[in-house]
Amino acid sequence: MPAQMSDILPALLSPVTHAVAAVLAATHDVAGAIGLSPGSAGAWLLAILLLVVAVRTVLLPVTVHGVRSSHARAHAAPQLRQLRQRYAGNRDLDQLTAMRAEQKAIHAEHGVSGWSLAPALLQLPLFYALYRVVSDLTAGQSVGHAVGALDAGLVASASAASVAGLHLTSHLGATAASNPVAGLALVAVALGAAALSLLTQRWFVLPMVDVADLPEGMATVQRLMPWLGAVGVLAAAVFVPAGLVVYWFFNNAWTFAQQGLIWRFAPTPGSPAAARREATALEGAGS
Repeated sequence: MPAQMSDILPALLSPVTHAVAAVLAATHDVAGAIGLSPGSAGAWLLAILLLVVAVRTVLLPVTVHGVRSSHARAHAAPQLRQLRQRYAGNRDLDQLTAMRAEQKAIHAEHGVSGWSLAPALLQLPLFYALYRVVSDLTAGQSVGHAVGALDAGLVASASAASVAGLHLTSHLGATAASNPVAGLALVAVALGAAALSLLTQRWFVLPMVDVADLPEGMATVQRLMPWLGAVGVLAAAVFVPAGLVVYWFFNNAWTFAQQGLIWRFAPTPGSPAAARREATALEGAGS
C-alpha cells in the first residue's frame, strides 16, 4: 500500500511534468537559435530563465486577480471589523450563523475572492515537475533515454553542461565534497535565491499588509515570514538538484520585480505602502 500511495503523486502530476519538459526543450531551442552553443551551460541557463518567463507570464492573470482580491478585502475590512465587534463574545448558534451570512454578503458586495494565494499554490506542481525533470536527467543520461520532450541528445547535453564543474543535476553535499568550487557556486546561487525571497517579503509584501486587526501572535508570525521563507529556500537547496535552485533564483528575481511594481503602483488600500504612496503624491502636488 505505501508503494502504491507513493506512485499517486507522480501519476497525477505526470501531465505537468511532461509540459515542463516540453517547454524546457522549446526554450533550449530558442537559446540555440540566438547563437548559443546547444551544449553550453549558457544555453541551458537561458532555457531555465525562459522557462521562468513562460510560467510567470501564464500566471500573470492569476496574479492580477490576487491583487484585486487583496484590494477587495481591504475595502471590506471596516465592515468586517464592525461585524466582529457587533457579535463579539456571542456563542449562540443562530447568531453565529447570521454573522457568517452577513460576512458572506460583505465578501460578495466587495468581490472578495479566496483565490489570492493561487499564484503560489499553482507553482507548487511546477516546482515538483521541474524537480522530476532534472532528477530524471541523471537517470536518462545513464541509460540513454529521453525525458518527455527532451530526447536522448538533449538529456546528455543538459547533464553534461556545467559552470565551474557545477551541473544541473548536481546536489550540494556530493558536489561540495568532490568539487569545493562548484559547491561554493551552488551555495552562492542558493543564497541569492534566499536573499531575493527575504527582500521581496520585507520590502514589498510586509508593507502591504495591515496587521492592525491581526492578533499579536499572527502579527508576529507575519513579521517572521520573510525569514522563514529564506531559511526554507536554503534548507531545500541542500536536497534538490542545482537546476531547481537556479530556477528558484530566476523565479524569485521575477517575484522581486513584480512585487516591487505592485508595491509602487497598486499597494493594498489602508496598508503602510498605500500611505507612503499617498504621502508621496501629496508632496508632489504641493511642490
